[in-house]
Amino acid sequence: MEIRSGAFFREHENEWETVGEGVKRQITGYDVSLMTVKVAFETGAVGVLHQHYHSQTSYVASGKFEVTVNGDVQVLQTGDVFYAAPNIWHGVLCLEAGMLIDSFSPIREDFLK
Repeated sequence: MEIRSGAFFREHENEWETVGEGVKRQITGYDVSLMTVKVAFETGAVGVLHQHYHSQTSYVASGKFEVTVNGDVQVLQTGDVFYAAPNIWHGVLCLEAGMLIDSFSPIREDFLK
């Protein structure tokens, strides 16, 4: 069975999923080797420290975030990016409401229903 999304994504046709207090996500496209997800944060919301076997890049589309990657803490804002290698601890604290665009390789099968 092939796992993939459609070729096009239209935001208004896709639901947001609440994944934590002040945090929601919307899966935008994927196949078995790549997934892109929009994650919206309210000010003060936390993306808890966690690790997974996927490679991840996160683009700050808007807002300001305190980002921890492997113990290194930096404040990132619109236009900045962080990379979390496989099995590296990482997480965020939203300082100003905003959105991250996360890309994962391979796909985060645990995100699919």
